[in-house]
Amino acid sequence: MRQDLPQNNQDVKYMGSLLSYSGLTTKIRAMQSRLLTDDQYRELAELKSVPQAVTYLKQQPAYEAILDSLSEEALHRGKIEQLLVNSIYRDFTKIYQFSNMEQRKFLNLYFGRYEVSIMKECLNKIFDHRDVNLDLSLFKPFFDKHSQLDINLLTASRSIEEFVSHLRGTSYYQPLAALSGLETPTLFDYEMALDLSYFSAIWKTKDKILSKKNLEEITKAYGNKFDLLNLQWIYRSKQYYHMTAADIYALLIPVNYKLHKKDIAALVEAETMTAFESLLDRTYYGRRYEKLNSHTLEEMYSSIMKHVLSGESKADPYSVSTIYCYLYHKEHEIDRLTTVLECIRYSITPEDTMRNMGLIASPGMVQTEKTIVEIMENK
Repeated sequence: MRQDLPQNNQDVKYMGSLLSYSGLTTKIRAMQSRLLTDDQYRELAELKSVPQAVTYLKQQPAYEAILDSLSEEALHRGKIEQLLVNSIYRDFTKIYQFSNMEQRKFLNLYFGRYEVSIMKECLNKIFDHRDVNLDLSLFKPFFDKHSQLDINLLTASRSIEEFVSHLRGTSYYQPLAALSGLETPTLFDYEMALDLSYFSAIWKTKDKILSKKNLEEITKAYGNKFDLLNLQWIYRSKQYYHMTAADIYALLIPVNYKLHKKDIAALVEAETMTAFESLLDRTYYGRRYEKLNSHTLEEMYSSIMKHVLSGESKADPYSVSTIYCYLYHKEHEIDRLTTVLECIRYSITPEDTMRNMGLIASPGMVQTEKTIVEIMENK
């Protein structure tokens, strides 16, 4: 028997995975090479005007084509942000074109986050009573291809009732329609309902569309994400909003990965923030990450997610986690670019701009970042 042929079923599966992902992985690696570096963010932060920043971005391969048509007169915040967001959609489309059936099923599920983002923009317009046209026409071709949502109808909605009626026939209709039973539902209520609907759909659907190895990796990635988001929300709701336990429970993502139900109950019902800190130390995340506390929760979330996804992608570059990892970093890049442009607009110092982008860690996070890396490398 020739030694270079697959020897058993495991080899056959691996070869199938390799062939299925090799073209896509090559494409994603090329796209990753165009992501901005920390040094480039520093150069951006030191610029004095938005036109200078746009000129700088036009010189970068990832943004040259998408910003090329932007004139000096069109340098207002909304237009630039739309073009930057559209670069995410452009990359998503490229990845989708190179994907096989299983990868596309994951991407179709992932796409829900973009639908939620668009719907939140429409809801903000309605609640702000802005009598202006919300122009999302730039995104229409992308959404027409991947979504059931009719962007034209949603952006034209002038009331919540009209907006919700346009969602009839989609998975978002029922969660939002149910809010009509509340006395005075707020923008926050509608946004949370969208988020919870999307997060729940991911957790329920992943088992049906992913094979074993992909399922393990995506479960780990989203499990960590949902646990850490729940920890952040419990902390904020107690520290800043002084919400009742019942109200906090209603707004938590209904997922338990490493954060067990008894842990959540103890944290939600902690009588003081001192008690909360003590209970946080005893959770899986408190034990695993020594420096985790209420003050580092948000920074820890970003750092842990970055290392979980990067670790999975490196360990198995021919898996769905490689797609998730790239999209996560690309979206993170757009968030940072939006931040740096806003900081330049208001003449924020380069140092504070870097800090606002999360590129200068708080004192308590410096050692924590090293610890996270060590944990991931020694897992």
